[in-house]
Amino acid sequence: MPAGYVIAATGVFHAGGLVTQAGDSPHLAVANARAELFFGHADGDRSNPPEAIATLEAALDEAELTYTSEVFEGASHGYTMADSSAYDEPATERHFRELKALLARNLSRT
Repeated sequence: MPAGYVIAATGVFHAGGLVTQAGDSPHLAVANARAELFFGHADGDRSNPPEAIATLEAALDEAELTYTSEVFEGASHGYTMADSSAYDEPATERHFRELKALLARNLSRT
């Protein structure tokens, strides 16, 4: 990234695969983050079980990051994709509401 640019906020829609057993698992790199983070998890996402969410949240807490991590009941992986059978309108609307609020809080600071 060019010098002078700052990532102020990150919204994650489908967090499956962020926690693995590998030594380079993405969740291990969160200590390097400086952005406010939002995670919207589908409770029906087999690639992101409750144990993975808990591990991710523990890493975020340890890094002392500002974040929100919410589980959307009844949603499946891909819940924001309107052209798929996984689409869940209430979860999508909730996620976009949270994403807009995240961006509004952080983009006004840059």
